[in-house]
Amino acid sequence: MDRPALFRRGLLAALLLIGHASLHAADLLDNADLVEGPLALGAPTALALQVPHGQRADVLQQGQANLADLSQIGENQLASIVQQGSDQQAFILQQGENQLASIVQIGQGNLADISQIGSDNQAAIAQMGANNNASIEQLGSGLSSSVIQYGSGQHIQIVQHQ
Repeated sequence: MDRPALFRRGLLAALLLIGHASLHAADLLDNADLVEGPLALGAPTALALQVPHGQRADVLQQGQANLADLSQIGENQLASIVQQGSDQQAFILQQGENQLASIVQIGQGNLADISQIGSDNQAAIAQMGANNNASIEQLGSGLSSSVIQYGSGQHIQIVQHQ
């Protein structure tokens, strides 16, 4: 199995683990598609301002004392952070173009860090548990990495240069 397929499977597994809410999209004007659940949008969220073409950043935080930090400079960037729990931190920095980064943290006291400088890179981190630490740094182009941690007190660091 190639790296992008492995990346997609890991990210899909992480997103499936965070729970699901039934969506109702018949009428998008009445907010019927926003239902209560583990990832309800009633909690405070962070908003990122982006100027270049083709950038998208989504941040959803639920809990207390969570911090998210997004920076995207090039074009066609996609970054996503979902944090549920308390005392979580997450950082994403992407500078090139055509990059994808995703962080999902559920639990307490988790820390994640993604930095991508080149172009056409993909990175994902999913942590379920407490006091986990993960870091991904990719400086070249066309690199892919994925981290999934279940449990508590685990550390992973991935560094790729090209």
